Amino acid sequence: MMHEHSSQPRLSQSSYEEDMSLLLAPRLAYFAGVARHEHVTRAAQEMGVPQSTLSRAVVRLERDLGVTLFARRGRTVSLTPAGRTLLTSVERALAEVERAAESVRADADPSGGKVAFGFLHTMGSETVPALLRAFRADHPRVRFTLVQNHGEAMLGGLRAGDLDLCLTSPVPDAPDLVARRLDEQRLRLVVPDDHRLARRRRIRLAEAADDVFVTLEPGYGLRRITDDLCARAGFTPKVAFEGEEAETLRGLVAAGLGVALLPPPAVARPGVVELTVTAPRAVREIGVAWLDGHPDTAPVAAFKKFLLSRRGHLLPE
Repeated sequence: MMHEHSSQPRLSQSSYEEDMSLLLAPRLAYFAGVARHEHVTRAAQEMGVPQSTLSRAVVRLERDLGVTLFARRGRTVSLTPAGRTLLTSVERALAEVERAAESVRADADPSGGKVAFGFLHTMGSETVPALLRAFRADHPRVRFTLVQNHGEAMLGGLRAGDLDLCLTSPVPDAPDLVARRLDEQRLRLVVPDDHRLARRRRIRLAEAADDVFVTLEPGYGLRRITDDLCARAGFTPKVAFEGEEAETLRGLVAAGLGVALLPPPAVARPGVVELTVTAPRAVREIGVAWLDGHPDTAPVAAFKKFLLSRRGHLLPE
């Protein structure tokens, strides 16, 4: 007894669904156009395609689905119940695709697109507002999505595609990132105003080896710099508190909970004295980073060029 075997490979349910999506996608817009006009010729004229192409696409769609979508009377057609059901979902899907396309076009618009920009907490009060104000003087319609976070989180944002650019410190050295040094910022040892060193203007960091420190949490660039500077001064800091904001640390110093290595404040805080560290040289480098090989939209390219032009004078005086 002879048995016939299909030459077509059998697909799993998931493979069938993926394959069906690929088959259907190019034909749904044609289906919606014919359904809108209920006339093949008028739909073909509006969509700018040959009538034969439109007719074949609709027939193939019906064959792929295994249902009749149109009742035909010459060039005039009308939707069947199955066709009406499909049309509701197709129009919704096509509208969503159009909204998404319009969104990405708008984001890439040279004069009014969007830049996703990350920056350190310590740069939020003065540096970044001044940068945005200067950039928007020539690009007033460019929109920004701003993310304020610590360095490791922002580098993760670059890799995930959530950020276009970020200002961070230390300047990263990673094979998948491009980073450019823009400026450096002096760090000061901040002590309570009744501290034994408070009457000094300059100190060597080793003189604070017996003090307790308040620092940022591990993962923050400033914490790594603090640990490195203390190691170079010959000691491991005794940490009394780990926080997330430099100004919180400055307040805790004023309360007498410890000392801290911090960048200059936007506004002087009472209760503390800020000492210049002469050895080791206490600075942090600040740079801009982006994902290597990631194509820039026009607004991102313009803002990147602007940031690079600020090399050496990124920070407010």
